Amino acid sequence: MSNSTEKPANGDNKIRGVFSSQKVMKVGTGTTTRKTVQQTFHYAEELPNGDIELQLLNANHMPAGSKETVTKDELLQKYSPEPELYQTTVYPKMKEVGKTLARADRHRKRGETFSAEMCYNDALKVDDQNVRANFGIGMCYLQRGESAKADDILKRIVKLDAAFEEEHKHMFNEFGINLRKNKMAEQAVEYYKRAAEFTKNDENLQYNIARAYFDQGRFADAKTYCEKALTINPDLDEAKKMIELMLSKKLLDN
Repeated sequence: MSNSTEKPANGDNKIRGVFSSQKVMKVGTGTTTRKTVQQTFHYAEELPNGDIELQLLNANHMPAGSKETVTKDELLQKYSPEPELYQTTVYPKMKEVGKTLARADRHRKRGETFSAEMCYNDALKVDDQNVRANFGIGMCYLQRGESAKADDILKRIVKLDAAFEEEHKHMFNEFGINLRKNKMAEQAVEYYKRAAEFTKNDENLQYNIARAYFDQGRFADAKTYCEKALTINPDLDEAKKMIELMLSKKLLDN
């Protein structure tokens, strides 16, 4: 079954493709009640541990939104493979969006932020929840100092659970740094606190919140988050130095 859904010449023998599921729903009330079958399509990819990660396809036949993990047995029992849909529609679209994002990233790294923005927007037209595109366009705005537009993108990003997954850590860090560079300390606090909901024991995240509070002049809050960082890692020198700095400059009550 796995070979029927993989992209061509994959060679790793892992499940990767589109599967459908059906759900019987009741519509109407009383004598007008009738049953209807709702079919949904999911992009499925096998994880290193053998479980399967599922993501619904959006109206543009792109994987989008939150992900769900099921066992391989659950997949084979409850879902039906759709190899033709994957080969003819979903895989080509995923490949094209990947190329668009790579082109956007190259433009942004060269400082061509308007060209990059156009490419990121092309990707967002197909998948408005694409994490890489949302981060990318947000960083274009920050590079140009367009804080209001960056703030709008931030509001979108903090609603995307996937933005705080490990695979996006590099973009996450870069975006946070650029928020601070643009003196958007309040937004940085919101951003890092949202990330903290997903990562409970990350001393660097707690320290980043402390830095953002420090930039706002909220020194007591900065001290609190330095102490949280030190609780996780007592050897975090940056947090120790920030507390020492605030004490030496008499920025704290005690």
